[in-house]
Amino acid sequence: MGRIVGYFKGVRKEAGRVRWPKKDALLPAIVTVLIITAFTAIFLLVEDLAAGTLIQQLRDAFSSIRG
Repeated sequence: MGRIVGYFKGVRKEAGRVRWPKKDALLPAIVTVLIITAFTAIFLLVEDLAAGTLIQQLRDAFSSIRG
């Protein structure tokens, strides 16, 4: 139990040493993260749809081989 308490005391101490961003710098950083996240989600959606279409076309093309 003492190790867990010691761990969280260390975490709190280290969090106090962190140089947190000011409010005026925080909003642009949040917007940047949201834009990158949205772009990545859209990219992965398009990639997943393309891969699904390709796999379906391959299944259709090779279905005659299976019989």
